[in-house]
Amino acid sequence: MPGDPELLLELHYLSLTRATGQPVLQDINLDVKRGEIVAVVGESGSGKSQLLLSLLGLAMTGSRTSGSARFLGDQLVGASESLLRRLRGDRISMLFQDPMSALNPYLTISRQLTEVLETHRQMGAPDARVRALEALRTVHMSDPEQVLRQYPHELSGGMRQRAMIAMAILSEPDLLLADEPTTALDVTTQAAILDLLLELRERLGMSILLVTHDMGVVARTADRMLILKEGRVMEQGSVAQVLAAPTSVYGAELLESVRRLEQPRVQ
Repeated sequence: MPGDPELLLELHYLSLTRATGQPVLQDINLDVKRGEIVAVVGESGSGKSQLLLSLLGLAMTGSRTSGSARFLGDQLVGASESLLRRLRGDRISMLFQDPMSALNPYLTISRQLTEVLETHRQMGAPDARVRALEALRTVHMSDPEQVLRQYPHELSGGMRQRAMIAMAILSEPDLLLADEPTTALDVTTQAAILDLLLELRERLGMSILLVTHDMGVVARTADRMLILKEGRVMEQGSVAQVLAAPTSVYGAELLESVRRLEQPRVQ
């Protein structure tokens, strides 16, 4: 409802169109409450990642966003670059699928973390380094002092993702946009990262908008979910309700395909 203090993000008929006029997202309606994890599910090309990027004004070059996306009362659609810069990495953080490409290979982890605090919190270098070290400890990074001195290529995939999460939570954001954050990791590391996100949600009261194609990740972490196909919402509701009894043909077909893939092969 309007003015609901628990309502963090409100999308009303959010649409995204390529420069060619081809629709990418069509009439997305979605609310995200404080402390809630909402999963966005769909096959490749369904518009999942572009949904996250459009909220930060980072959608594909030449595209046009319409409709409404309100974050804590601020309208993101058509917002000024100055407003979006204030929100990015501060009240809204983004966690990318591949930390190796998201992190700057030429800067140490220390420099990349402290830069966030110097930009958004106007911290001096010594205080920013202390806070960066605390953030690495918060994400259970082994030997955080050593990690601060290292470059991204010197870390394992799981360590790079933890460094990215530490960077994302430095300013204790209200909303974390997580784009397939475990896809490039092995199964054991995936589980550890998901547990960490759940822990941070509880500790910080942070909401998470999670893009994934993995129903196991959805079942393990999310409160609610929506299923996209070709930029349109096919299904939306609580995870328990959608997984147990999808109401759309596409939702049922998608879940059935996942179940078939998960069945053990006969030797």
